[in-house]
Amino acid sequence: MAIETVREYLKQWKADQRMKEFEVSSATVELAAMALSCEPERIAKTLSFKIEGKAILIVAAGDAKIDNAKYKAKFQTKAKMLAPDEVENLVGHAIGGVCPFAVKDGVKVYLDNSLRRFDLVYPACGSSNSAIGLTLEELEKFSLYVEWVDVCKNWE
Repeated sequence: MAIETVREYLKQWKADQRMKEFEVSSATVELAAMALSCEPERIAKTLSFKIEGKAILIVAAGDAKIDNAKYKAKFQTKAKMLAPDEVENLVGHAIGGVCPFAVKDGVKVYLDNSLRRFDLVYPACGSSNSAIGLTLEELEKFSLYVEWVDVCKNWE
């Protein structure tokens, strides 16, 4: 199960014990915000896209939406989300629990600027009922991100 893979992965920073598992679903931004009793925009949603047959992940604030023009300018291709049946196979986590931790080899992680306004954000941990509170510095370290990007809108 992906949550156990994430738990094992986060042990290297002793962050595994900070993971939260809920009795209720946290598979969407709204459900995660309710489970955590926080603002939806603090949910660090992980969006999965395909570029040249490979998966990339963009971690963005819960209220942000992909801006197609910005995405195309950054990645020189149209934003094409992974099909539901491709997500687990290419990324290593199922829809509802996709996160930037313990992903399959070759999956690049990008952090969107929409997250920079928060001191603490909440990404999932590999299941549809989990999350962890992280500072941006921790998110950078644990996600092994490639770079910060500006590919979202509707959050300013």
